[in-house]
Amino acid sequence: MGGHALVLRRICVFCGSSPGNDPVHREAAASLGKLLAGRGLGVVYGGGDVGLMGTVADAALEAGGEVIGVIPEHLVQAEVAHHDVTELRIVEDMHERKATMASLSDAFLALPGGIGTLEELFEIWTWAQLGLHAKPVGIVDVAGYYAKLGEFLDHMVDSGFLNTPGREIVSIDSDPEKLLDAFSTHSGVPVNKWDV
Repeated sequence: MGGHALVLRRICVFCGSSPGNDPVHREAAASLGKLLAGRGLGVVYGGGDVGLMGTVADAALEAGGEVIGVIPEHLVQAEVAHHDVTELRIVEDMHERKATMASLSDAFLALPGGIGTLEELFEIWTWAQLGLHAKPVGIVDVAGYYAKLGEFLDHMVDSGFLNTPGREIVSIDSDPEKLLDAFSTHSGVPVNKWDV
């Protein structure tokens, strides 16, 4: 196989700037923040003080973890930037935000969220599929939120628009501990999109 166990220092968390309608989403976000801090892992996230973003950050901070928020200037007011994080990086735009979050992180986890969360997840996944990074990517499937997405991804493979190695870049599990355990044994070997 090649490669070696990945050293994880910081995990990027993509998640909603809304809390969602079901309290289970907030509970999962708080749980994840606490879990990451408990494992000595820093959190890199979108820098907001609202929705699941604020919940993850607060829980990690409360548990003594490092939290780095990255937020574009135009969202500092709209998303109520979290000024109590370990470090708040204010960047120029969304592109710089995503690039900064990616460069600071050793792996990526998505919690429930909206279009912005999906866009961040799919971009980082695309970069992995193109061999631009070999960092692990996971989806925390809280209360079946991402179940239909998993089905659709399998449909993409069946339809010939996504190959199996590309599909396997992203792990989906309801248990973030399992995802983190899998991350720590990740080979760090880039995928080649053009392999069939």
